[in-house]
Amino acid sequence: MYNPDQQHTRSADAHNPAAPRSKRVWTMLMIALGAAVGANLRYTLSIWAARQWGSAFPYGTLLINVSGSFVIGVVMVLLTTRLPNGDTWRPLLITGLLGGFTTFSTFSYDSYMLLIGGNWLAAGLNIFASVGLGLGGVFLGVGMARLLG
Repeated sequence: MYNPDQQHTRSADAHNPAAPRSKRVWTMLMIALGAAVGANLRYTLSIWAARQWGSAFPYGTLLINVSGSFVIGVVMVLLTTRLPNGDTWRPLLITGLLGGFTTFSTFSYDSYMLLIGGNWLAAGLNIFASVGLGLGGVFLGVGMARLLG
């Protein structure tokens, strides 16, 4: 499985048995903190989207996947090119916050439910929009981050 934390990683202390135990524990705590914040942001945004646009289509999941894709584009560029201690922040921001925020597994289940419910058009739209706009979000995020520097 692809793990964005392993790309461009100079050290993977949480998975390195030679790293001091306190460093590994601290890394895991940062991931847990980020995941708690990300999951609560996801929940809040999902509720908001359902109230705004209804629940017949997974608008919240789509919005979360696209915005999460945009943010990971921005954050990964900043962590790998602009911040001298980017590896320190990666577990909190990428694995934790964005891992807890984005909802690809929910996207897959929503698409499955639309398909088995016979709503092929909505399923196709959800798949195309999530993947296409998600990739677009990454490109925009990377481009924006590069323009800032």
